[in-house]
Amino acid sequence: MKALRLLLVIISICFGFTICPLPSSAGDQADHVAGVCYKHIDQHGTVVTLTSRVPARGDEIINNQGYHYKVTSVQGKTAKVSLIGKDENLLSYMEYYDQIKDVAVVSNQEWRKRPVGIYHTHSDESYLPTDGASSIPFKGGIFQVGEIFNNGLKEKEVKVDYDKTPHDPHDANAYYRSRRTAVKILRQNPVAIFDVHRDGIDDPEFYHQIISNRDVTQIRLVVGRQNPKMSANLDFAKRLMAFVNKRNPGLVKEIYMAQGNYNQDLISTALLLEVGTYTNQKPEAQSGVALLANAVPEMLGLTPPPQAKSGWKTAFFIGLLVVAGGVIYIFINNPTDKIKEYLLNKVDQFSRRKE
Repeated sequence: MKALRLLLVIISICFGFTICPLPSSAGDQADHVAGVCYKHIDQHGTVVTLTSRVPARGDEIINNQGYHYKVTSVQGKTAKVSLIGKDENLLSYMEYYDQIKDVAVVSNQEWRKRPVGIYHTHSDESYLPTDGASSIPFKGGIFQVGEIFNNGLKEKEVKVDYDKTPHDPHDANAYYRSRRTAVKILRQNPVAIFDVHRDGIDDPEFYHQIISNRDVTQIRLVVGRQNPKMSANLDFAKRLMAFVNKRNPGLVKEIYMAQGNYNQDLISTALLLEVGTYTNQKPEAQSGVALLANAVPEMLGLTPPPQAKSGWKTAFFIGLLVVAGGVIYIFINNPTDKIKEYLLNKVDQFSRRKE
């Protein structure tokens, strides 16, 4: 595989065109293989997260409390992570969305003319307790989870391009095959594209969550580090996690920035979703993704961004200071007996303009 990458680079140099980064994963091993588990632990030995994808030095995790970690080394099935601190950008989104929770959201309806794309790179992925197997080639239980996501968006009057093309087998080349599907969806000018998966770790409690007295699986958002749109995709993931968790606390578990591309170089709003793991009940995964579908449309249309809101507040405050300064100037520079006359003259001038 490394030789193939080198060959592609040489071809691009010789013939003068650009080849997109390969949509691979760390170590060129398939993601979400049932029973594969890597522990990510901090310096105190505390487990920060679990993944079935192969971790790589430089991978990052941002949990739903805003704590930001980075993988510093990988030995066997253990990845060591260090705490970077709290992600200020995510915290600002969380604060902003919390402020508007009791206010009618102003939405930009233009995006509704464009579809939301859904597809499955790993079309065999299934949920063992309810599907009877962790993998069902070409018709995995993940399709039923995708269908709930599709229906939930449509109920919100969202256009959806749900492509059910299978991309088996479940190997490291699956992302090459699913790239054709993603490009096909891209021709419809989608507002966002979601590649829906389930994880492969053994522990069903890792993703289990109770929301509104219902058992659901949490959802992890995965952003590929090896694509030119990584920053935009990460910002989209942060906004999505902040807004969705405001509506359904704890539904989005974390953001994982993984070594790989995952076809996210195609659009700035592309995310990989891990909806529970293979040991979870499929109905719980369906309940979780239904809650996500309920929040996504509103989040996509939200305006203005936090920066614009902050700037408006500042401008308004400055305006008040200018007005207050003008009033003070009038009272200081005019005797008391002339203030009334001054104000009456201003009113009279205004009335004449109206006439």
